[in-house]
Formats: sequence, C-alpha cells, structure tokens
Amino acid sequence: MMLFAPFITRLFLTEENLNKGTFFEQMGLRLSGLIMATIFPLFLTVVLFMGPLSMQYLSGLLKLYAEPVYWISNWQDLVWVRNHIMAPLSEEWVFRACMMPLLLQCLDPLTAVFSGPLLFGIAHFHHMLEQIRGGLAIRTALMVSLFQFTYTSLFGAYSAYIFLRTGHFAASLVAHIFCNHMGFPNFSAVIYFPPLQRVLIVFCFLLGLGLWSIMLVPITNPDIYDNRIYRVI
Repeated sequence: MMLFAPFITRLFLTEENLNKGTFFEQMGLRLSGLIMATIFPLFLTVVLFMGPLSMQYLSGLLKLYAEPVYWISNWQDLVWVRNHIMAPLSEEWVFRACMMPLLLQCLDPLTAVFSGPLLFGIAHFHHMLEQIRGGLAIRTALMVSLFQFTYTSLFGAYSAYIFLRTGHFAASLVAHIFCNHMGFPNFSAVIYFPPLQRVLIVFCFLLGLGLWSIMLVPITNPDIYDNRIYRVI
C-alpha cells in the first residue's frame, strides 16, 4: 500500500494544487524547515505526555532508556519494530502524506483533519483478530477495538493537524513514533504510587495538557517550517 498510494495521489491531484508546489512538497517531503519539523512537534507531544513520563521517572523505568541493551533487545523484537517503526511510517505515509492532499481538494481543512482520521481509526480494527486469537472473547475484543478506534482517530486528527500546519511528513512521523512508544496513558496505575507522588503525577497530567493546549497553535506556526503550501488552518 505504501508503494501504491502515491500513484493514486498523483493521479487525482489537480493541476491547481500542483501549481502551489511540487508533488513531493504536497506530500510533505522537502528540506526547508525539516530540522524544526523533527524537533518542535516531538517536543509538543512529549509535553502532552508529561503525566505518563512522570510515572516512568518515579518508577525508575525512565532509566532504561539510557541502557544500550534495552534498545538492542527491542530492535531484535519484530513486534516492537512493527509498532515503533513500520506502523508509524506506513500509516503516516498513507493517511497523511498521500491522503490529506486529496481530502483538501474536496473538503475544508478542519473537516479533512477530522474525517481522514476516522479511516485511520477503522484501519486499526484488524487488531481485533489478534486479540481473539490471543484468547479474548469476541465481545471483549470488539470493545477493546472500539476504544482503540476512538483514541487512534483522535491521534489521527492531531497528526493531520501537525502535517497541515508544518507541511512536513517528518513532523507527524516523529509524533506518531513517540505516541506508539508511550501507548495510551495508564491512568489507573496512579493509585499504586504513594500519596504525595500521586498528587505530583496528577499535577503533571494537568500541566502537560494545559501547556500542550497553549503551545499547540504557536509551536505549529507555518512560518516556523517555511510552509507555503498548507497555510489553511
């Protein structure tokens, strides 16, 4: 699909859009602003996960990231490689780089940002088969998949917004890799920490969400990334 999708995009892109920038620029592949696009959206996403990161710090899990053995063993795990590398790469390529330019031809930007990710969420229903094979009841697997559909659609909207604001494929890719690494926040795990640490963790959750909300628009300003194509939101 990664190989096939760009041909579909090129086939249906109008000349009017191509006059705004090259085919590769429409897909977010350009050098101008690339460094900023790999740093700022990642930083923004890290801020959003301030709560889970504080839990990892307090539990000592954060120290693992400094251990070379941790990364070596992960690269030998094909499931880890799929979740952290291949899934973000293929999904951002198809659903953002290839799909968003086409959606913008027939939908207004905000509609495109929230409708495209619904297809992205639906694409995750194949995990239901893995869960059933793993022993989950069909009803339970369906509920899990519906929950996954909800938060992957929300993330897809965030990723599409980043893509359009920065005009870079790399921006949504690094955010996706980090989100896949962190997973959905485990709010229930907060109760296993001592009382004072619980207060700190909850504060970090709220602070991260607040700072992310404040910084979302200014830190994705198209001017920072020399985005002259998708100045639409």
